Amino acid sequence: MTSPLLSPGAADALLFDLGRVVLDIDFSKVVACWAGHAGCEPTHLAGRFSWRDEFYQRHEKGEISDAEFFAALRAALGVDLSDAQFLEGWNKIFTGEMPGIAKLLARAAQRLPLYAFSNTNNAHVEHFSEQYADVLGHFREIFLSSAIGLRKPDAEAFGHVVKEIGVPAERIVFFDDLAENIEGARDSGLIAVHVASPGDVDRALAALGI
Repeated sequence: MTSPLLSPGAADALLFDLGRVVLDIDFSKVVACWAGHAGCEPTHLAGRFSWRDEFYQRHEKGEISDAEFFAALRAALGVDLSDAQFLEGWNKIFTGEMPGIAKLLARAAQRLPLYAFSNTNNAHVEHFSEQYADVLGHFREIFLSSAIGLRKPDAEAFGHVVKEIGVPAERIVFFDDLAENIEGARDSGLIAVHVASPGDVDRALAALGI
């Protein structure tokens, strides 16, 4: 569903989340790899992993290293994997570009500056920056939680990004797949589009006259 705030000329900049908006992700690939190394069932590890974990969020803010995060995972998951094995599985979360997104970004970039804002970590940044350089090249700047020390959906995070873009919040259209990030963006004054598929991006661009 497109926002009623979307209309031709309503935006001066577009801001995109990466995971499940630009890059497709699949966490089952991660736990399958780890389980293969550990000799256990993937469901055993998936049930012990928490996206709300303190170490996970500190890793995304760049407050702890990959090695410290993997040490925390070793304890939480109860498996004796090496850092290299954890890293191998960790990067398997990326499965490719979202279908058709490259063409949509190319189309949008002809009319407005594009930016990205991702909650991520240094290990993933090193991986996707190389693997997906072409599609990420559409963005004028990519704001990374691990670099700025701030995560969505916090108001401080959106405030930082808006200031860096240099456009009023109400003139930025933000695309994300998570409801909590959409709510945080709207609370910070941005126009936000909840993305379930690339079709939502396509429709939003059309509503903007792009």
